[in-house]
Amino acid sequence: MKDIIIVGGGLAGLTAGMYTKRAGLDTLLFEKMFPGGQAATTSMIENYPGFDDPISGPDFAMKIENHARRFGLEIQYDEITGLELEGRIKKVITENKEYQAKAVILAMGAEPRKLGLEKEDEFRGRGVSYCATCDGAFYKDRDVAVVGGGDTAAEDALFLAQYVNKVYLIHRRDALRATKIIADRVVGNKKIEKIWDSRVEAILGEEQVTGIRAVNVKTGEKQEIKLDGLFIAIGVRPNSELIRNTITLSEAGYVLTNDSMETNIPGVFAVGDLRQKPLLQLITAASDGAVAAYTAQKYLIQNFDE
Repeated sequence: MKDIIIVGGGLAGLTAGMYTKRAGLDTLLFEKMFPGGQAATTSMIENYPGFDDPISGPDFAMKIENHARRFGLEIQYDEITGLELEGRIKKVITENKEYQAKAVILAMGAEPRKLGLEKEDEFRGRGVSYCATCDGAFYKDRDVAVVGGGDTAAEDALFLAQYVNKVYLIHRRDALRATKIIADRVVGNKKIEKIWDSRVEAILGEEQVTGIRAVNVKTGEKQEIKLDGLFIAIGVRPNSELIRNTITLSEAGYVLTNDSMETNIPGVFAVGDLRQKPLLQLITAASDGAVAAYTAQKYLIQNFDE
């Protein structure tokens, strides 16, 4: 029986583990692939406090993992196949074993929706990005493209226009789906060139992105565009499949919590990109983890202090 089991080894989960271990709680963290979550796939990080020089995503993830292990956090690399969260004792099930805990912190994160193109995964961190606020400053005075037509794509284009030479905004339709005030700003921005009725057909380059090939979905006409960065903003998918029938989710699949990271089930908390919140960034993920650890400790004191 563990005091707390954490599901997911991104920054939110690792931070929660640091705080629970410092509080003297017997904690086990499960991660199915590698620590760091989406941060580990980012080329460079320069907006996290305390790192005055940019640090690569993998190096950042390794530092956070080492920090957590220094506090004695037990990390197990295994994929969870089931969660039984209702009731006083929670059950976490893998292919080979069942674990029990008094409380569970869900930190499964989210994944960006992809275009499904050849070289998309290969060039992630080498010209392909899913986070303009994370990587935009690296493209100062260069040409980039944003794919998408909703609020996120429009806001990304406006954000990038502050740094880059030119932004190509590529959308399958002939008008943005974004909120009117945001769409109007995009239309009025001279650094943003709109490419309507089009989709990206191919990513060009040998070692990194050097351009894209776009095709008009109405006419079939193709054009190649030289650029240094491709920002894909067609949505994010929270990894909430395991809890879809037990935890209250938003329409988009994000976990709904209060400010204390509590879900609708007592003793179950959610943190990081898995939960619905206004900003998905490393700094907010770390904050979520600390808050959840504190709240979980209070929960254990109130319900298991015998």
